[in-house]
Amino acid sequence: VLQDKGFKVALVTDGRMSGASGKVPAAIHVTPEALDGGNIARIQTGDLLLVDGKTGKLEVLGDAAEFAARTPATADLSHNLYGMGREMFGAMRLQLTGAEQGACSLFVTEEHLHG
Repeated sequence: VLQDKGFKVALVTDGRMSGASGKVPAAIHVTPEALDGGNIARIQTGDLLLVDGKTGKLEVLGDAAEFAARTPATADLSHNLYGMGREMFGAMRLQLTGAEQGACSLFVTEEHLHG
């Protein structure tokens, strides 16, 4: 809808996606992730972002001090543990490293498991 009105639109997410190609530029697997306190958790509806695929730049436009002072958004993910087969992979989820470390469940360290 926004594209049809002439707006430039991009997809920005810390999620993992398959087949995310389409009509819009996309910045996916943004790290650090919101769950790990990444700045993506501070982005709010109405923020203007600069997404430059050629340079790899992702920037929130506006007052940097105001952005830094925002409380990162958090989500209650406890309802996502069961159903649709999710419970089968609960132990695996606890061991996964972040996207910057390859989202890997192999070679997990004690520090990763216990902070």
